[in-house]
Amino acid sequence: MLTRRHALASLGALAASPLALSLTGRDSFGQTPKRGGILKIAAPFNPSTLDPITGGTGSDHMLLYPMYDTLVDFEPATLAPKPGLATSWEFPDPKTLVFTLREGVKFHDGEPFDAAAVKAHLDRARTDPRSAVKAELQSIEAVEVLAPHKVALRLSRPDTALPLIMADRAGMITSPKAAAKGRPFDRDPVGTGPFKFEKWNDNDVVVMIGNPDYWNRELPHLDGLTFRIITDLNTALRSVLAGENHFTYRLNPQQKLVADRMGAKVVVSASPTIADYHLLFNYKRTPLNNIKVRQAINYAIDREGFNRAALMGLGVPAQTMLPPGYWAHDASLDGFYKHDPEKARVLLKEAGYPDGVDVKFFGYSDQASQQRHEIIMEQLRQAGIRASMTVGSSADMYQRFTVQGEGDMLLALWTGRPDPSQPFALVYGENGFNNVGKVPPPPEMAQAQIESQSAVDPDVRKRAFAKLERYALEYALSCELAFVPGIEVYSPNVEGYVPNLLGKPKFNALSLKG
Repeated sequence: MLTRRHALASLGALAASPLALSLTGRDSFGQTPKRGGILKIAAPFNPSTLDPITGGTGSDHMLLYPMYDTLVDFEPATLAPKPGLATSWEFPDPKTLVFTLREGVKFHDGEPFDAAAVKAHLDRARTDPRSAVKAELQSIEAVEVLAPHKVALRLSRPDTALPLIMADRAGMITSPKAAAKGRPFDRDPVGTGPFKFEKWNDNDVVVMIGNPDYWNRELPHLDGLTFRIITDLNTALRSVLAGENHFTYRLNPQQKLVADRMGAKVVVSASPTIADYHLLFNYKRTPLNNIKVRQAINYAIDREGFNRAALMGLGVPAQTMLPPGYWAHDASLDGFYKHDPEKARVLLKEAGYPDGVDVKFFGYSDQASQQRHEIIMEQLRQAGIRASMTVGSSADMYQRFTVQGEGDMLLALWTGRPDPSQPFALVYGENGFNNVGKVPPPPEMAQAQIESQSAVDPDVRKRAFAKLERYALEYALSCELAFVPGIEVYSPNVEGYVPNLLGKPKFNALSLKG
């Protein structure tokens, strides 16, 4: 069984291995990767949108990374920030963040990348009614162009989380000219990345071609990427085994066992991530507006049993969105909610449901998800919680639950974010895209959120995260289940792949042999 600390250590070693590519595009043996070829990828989800500002599902990232560079990049093994479209950044005072931008970069539509483009992008991210990243950018009062390639973020309060926030959706800089189209930009994306958008046929294929004008002249190695949407993971794995695709990701432990038996036919990568399965709650609706009902659900869940049955013991039981062994996690909170169906029944009775309670449970329609649903529903049933199930595609269920406010809870995979403040803002913050009813968090939790983003000292930040974790547990704002390993299977002729702690593969620097 993967332990978190051992797994983190092994991932750190992998990032320093000969597979890691430098900015020169050469591996550690000084060899230049072969150029050309189309990397064919079996993708498990249809994207919700290809505009990083308006999308909300973590499964979009794999298709966004190739098309959009971020202001700040991150180290795969540690998530430590490193230069991206910004070559450097500094806080000249606690409420000002200045980015120095890379010169000579153009968007795919030929428009220049400069400070004015960054300002337009961030202003849209902060103000667009459809923006899914507002919650992360609330500290920004204004964006000011200081020079053609220097931009300042004027803040209402200190926010040391912003550099890594700019390594995620908010920092995926979009072409102002193209984004001005509004909603059509969802399906006609324009960034600065190594690959350019070609076409998207819903639930079928997304095609990208190499960007010949990319600022890093060593990339891309490939002529293009083809993402074939295959929601059945067994079929996706078979497509790689049969040579129809080169790469597939987000596999379950069951597929790993099959791939492990294939020997040298495929490469199997299994690495730790900060991604976890959780039950999102709509606590604007009855009955989950009652804290005792939410607490009852948390006591009803057998996290160890879920890990064994759904993840074959390869996961790590979760209490909060920060995993054991992670620097920002408070280990004293491990085991906060122990499996206790009787206590759950007592809480339901205190909440006014002596005969149990009915909840509307939303989830995804693929076979593996439905198996997970069955495990959860049986655990809930034993505590007097009767869950009626509604399933559909991930994009449809996300829209119905988080946007339209249907249902009481949704089983989703939270895929993690570069800075540990982001999960709390995006899931529990008043403007967080996973806060279905936009219910304000408790005042003490909102203050802890500010503290987590204001402090420079990691120890001070860690204490703030401990508060956030405790408040999320005490108020039972979600039900965290288990952290999952990142499992990818790919052809031996794929070179240069390095997993990251988010569990979101990046294809930008890959190449194909022969």
